[in-house]
Amino acid sequence: MADWFLILVTFISFFLLLVVSVYILVHYQHPDDKNDAYFPKLTVLLGLLLSGATVLLLPLDVANNEGYPGCAGYSESQLCGGINMVLFWEIFYWAIPAVVFLLIPFMTFFYEADDGMLMAGTAIGAKPNSRILEAIKYEFLVIIIVGSIFIGCYLGFGESHVMVKEYTGFTADKAEYTTLNIDGGSFNTSYLEDLSLAEFTTMHSRSQVTKEIMISLPVSIPTFFAGFMAFIGWFFFALFGGIGIAALPLDLILAFINRPKHMDPSEFADAQMNIRQRVNELVDIGELLKIERDERAKSEEKKGMFQRFSREGQKEYLEFKKAVYLLETDVEDFQASSANYANYNPLIPWLSLFMGFVSVIISLVWVVHIAIYIAPPKPLYSFLNDFFQIGEDVFPLFGVLSIAIFTLYLLLCAIKGCFKFGIRFMMFQIHPMRVNKTYMSSFMFNVGLVLLCALPVVQFCVTAFPEYARYSNVVQVMGVQVQNLKFFTWFFAQKVFIFAFLAVAGLTCIYLFCKPRDKEKKIQKGLLSRLRSK
Repeated sequence: MADWFLILVTFISFFLLLVVSVYILVHYQHPDDKNDAYFPKLTVLLGLLLSGATVLLLPLDVANNEGYPGCAGYSESQLCGGINMVLFWEIFYWAIPAVVFLLIPFMTFFYEADDGMLMAGTAIGAKPNSRILEAIKYEFLVIIIVGSIFIGCYLGFGESHVMVKEYTGFTADKAEYTTLNIDGGSFNTSYLEDLSLAEFTTMHSRSQVTKEIMISLPVSIPTFFAGFMAFIGWFFFALFGGIGIAALPLDLILAFINRPKHMDPSEFADAQMNIRQRVNELVDIGELLKIERDERAKSEEKKGMFQRFSREGQKEYLEFKKAVYLLETDVEDFQASSANYANYNPLIPWLSLFMGFVSVIISLVWVVHIAIYIAPPKPLYSFLNDFFQIGEDVFPLFGVLSIAIFTLYLLLCAIKGCFKFGIRFMMFQIHPMRVNKTYMSSFMFNVGLVLLCALPVVQFCVTAFPEYARYSNVVQVMGVQVQNLKFFTWFFAQKVFIFAFLAVAGLTCIYLFCKPRDKEKKIQKGLLSRLRSK
């Protein structure tokens, strides 16, 4: 019978996610998109809902199986809390790659085709039919590439090699039984489905380990998609999450330290002259970039659709975008310190400081937990697992809320790390999330990043909190099948991504300690001198 409390909580959580997603979309969208780009907006909402729900499925999975230690080994018809979490997870395993590789690229191409800037051969103000055809053309190329990779990898690595222990014993009436115990404490046997936990524990205490064997389990397509998406996402999460877990607390604290302050007349004049000089330089840079782009376009007229993927001049363009972004940020601070000083909310810096200290605590707790529980060959101390258990003894929802906070924090770190990496090293397009200044293309880029990092975060939390999630259904997928997939298993067994995460976090701390802020003048003047020399 269904647990109506869990169903009610699920609907309430979904409604809250929808409200938060709509608020984020309305609060950050650019005025140019206010009455336009409806399909990209629906894509953003779907992506935000899907990423948030993916993270929250883990505590729901645990709550659904809480108090039923044998649930993970039961058949789908024997649901513990009344919710079929196996079906839920499989829907998400299909939905995440569909949104990341199908819906978001198509809507991005469709949205950008309206500009006539990024799509070769598409005029400004093109008709919707031509925009759809342009988007289909590029999406078809994405489907061929991604589909070929998925199919090839599934045919080559679609098996999971799991080490199991075979136990043999006798029941009270001398009947012989055999069980297979997978590492992690779960079991799979038809003989024990009707036994209570006490009976199973008594029988298992009389069992003898007869042998250890390696079995090959063919994984289903959605399970492989989940493992493959998690494997791809780990590269992004290890890099961006490692950067963000160090950069997020620092930037929040720096926002307080560098908060707008009232300027005297001489300071106002100096700041105004500096901004005017930077604006004039950026105008000159923009003109030079336009001339260079027009000259390059004339020489590449015959390249057709592949003109978009030319890398020439990309570095200069990204540096220009970075300089513009830094200038806009300084202009906002200048206005807050002068014309808008009377209207500036003084509580914002203090809120940023408070959130900065909270972020410092969460980041340190995560790093300590990784160092003493995940990274060593054998855990040194349970740490957060014991903390959650103690908290749940006092407040039943403590563990669920704590998991939600820790997992959502990791997603925020990934977003922060992506933006920080793009600003500092300019290896790809930067897509900052700014209030009332975020275009749908930037929205969809960030949503795609969140979705790519969602499954690695779930797998990471399953590894970090096995005592909390031991009876959940996702453990069977992320903790057993995905962890032991052919080819991928070496990365997980050797904890390559975990050590990469820690290394990136450590290097980021050192780098940001030495260079906490970007030097916009140096970037701008260097770019201007290079363009003039051409």
